[in-house]
Amino acid sequence: MKTEFKAKFLQHINKRRQDQGFTLIELLVVIIIIGILSAIALPAFLNQANKAKQSEAKQYVASINKGQQAYYAENTTFGQNVGALGLGLKTTTNNYNYYVTGTSDGAQASAPPLTNAAAALKGYSGGVALVSAGEAKTTQSVLCQTAGTGVATATPPTVTGTITELSCATATGMEAVTK
Repeated sequence: MKTEFKAKFLQHINKRRQDQGFTLIELLVVIIIIGILSAIALPAFLNQANKAKQSEAKQYVASINKGQQAYYAENTTFGQNVGALGLGLKTTTNNYNYYVTGTSDGAQASAPPLTNAAAALKGYSGGVALVSAGEAKTTQSVLCQTAGTGVATATPPTVTGTITELSCATATGMEAVTK
């Protein structure tokens, strides 16, 4: 009889445990933990999304710079617009506008963010110029980005006259990304 009583008692305790759910405290703790993890992860995720958008601008401006160098090698002058370079790039995307300004001795590409995206994205610009290396001349390119976000336009590097090195205009808050 003792064994039967023990078995029934254990069955009763086991059944009682199965019928119970989570307590309110346990649920609140889980919700708080999920909230803390979300608060940490969301800004990091949004930052990665902005980096991907800015990567598009870097890639486009670098492509425009390479296109200008190729265009100069073929025509001994720089292209006056993105279409003349024959790259097949869009001049406007969801995040940036792309355009080329040019002079006889240098070309500049810019990628300012669109106004609806300007609060979180950096502006980019690039420059291609003839650089004298002794008696020989070659083209050199530079890719610059604004130091802060929310800048409506990126001031391209100044390219005038005979130069020995192309750089970003630091007075306007630009910093070199690549050369």
